[in-house]
Amino acid sequence: MVKIATCPKCGLPKELCVCETIAKEVQKIKVAVVQKRYGKHMTIIKGIDESTIDVRDLIKKLKSRLACGGTYKNKEIELQGDHKQRVRDILVKEGFPKEMIEVE
Repeated sequence: MVKIATCPKCGLPKELCVCETIAKEVQKIKVAVVQKRYGKHMTIIKGIDESTIDVRDLIKKLKSRLACGGTYKNKEIELQGDHKQRVRDILVKEGFPKEMIEVE
C-alpha cells in the first residue's frame, strides 16, 4: 500500500496543495539595505511568515541566484551585499505579488 503525503492544513495531496501560494499573496514584504561594520552593505528582507512559507528553501534560492552569503535570524532574511532590486525580481518569480513587495 502506497501512502500519499497530504498537507496538514487543507488535507489535499502535496502535489495539489495551494496553501503556500495563497500565503505568498497575502504577505507584506519589506526589502531594505543597511550599512554594517567596515562599510559593508546587508540586504534585509522582513515580513515573510515562516509558518506558511518554507523560508529555508527561499534563502537557499536567493543565495544561489545572487551568489552571496546570507542567513535567517530574528524573523529576517539577511543577505550580504546590496541586492534590493534583484531580490524583488527573484521574489516576484517565486510567486510573491509585485505590489506587496516594498523596496526602501
